[in-house]
Amino acid sequence: MARWPDVPDAYGWLSLDARGRWRLHPEGDALAGGPGVSISNPGILAFIARNYGHDEQGRWFFQNGPQRVFVRLDAAPLILRQADEAGRLATHTDRPVTRVERWALDAGGRLYAATEHGPGMVEDRYLPGVLELMRTAAGRPLLEDPPGWLADPGTAAAHAPETVLYPAVNKAAIPLVPLREPASTAFGYIERPAPPT
Repeated sequence: MARWPDVPDAYGWLSLDARGRWRLHPEGDALAGGPGVSISNPGILAFIARNYGHDEQGRWFFQNGPQRVFVRLDAAPLILRQADEAGRLATHTDRPVTRVERWALDAGGRLYAATEHGPGMVEDRYLPGVLELMRTAAGRPLLEDPPGWLADPGTAAAHAPETVLYPAVNKAAIPLVPLREPASTAFGYIERPAPPT
């Protein structure tokens, strides 16, 4: 990158929605909440996926040659999906998830995970399947023996974390916590990276 030391970073041109779809913002309006247009070209999607990363500040970006194109995150840096009938997880960039350190459920019913690739949110259409496979520390299906706050996430602040097992990823039980703060704060990422002032 030393050959192009003065290439400016780009802000407001790319976003990632809650379904793991990349959206281009030709008007540069991502930071203003613009909807953008969905990127569907398989070659471009693969290129973005290969070059997607983050910096030490928790800003996620697409490395386009010497330029970093910072991404507006509508949900989380990674969107998690069940990759097969066994419930194995993969990111929206097709990276297999082999480790989850903790789960967190917010008051809106969104399930987040700290994975080896970074923070992710389970895509809404896969959430029922993920919860179906979770087990309590005693080995019972989580949905048959849910903690009180799981049935009503809005009451989470008054309850303690649970320990759960998701057999498709972890062999040991790990925490499932009620999320009491924004996911971006709890997991250390910036939803809307902005240019320095």
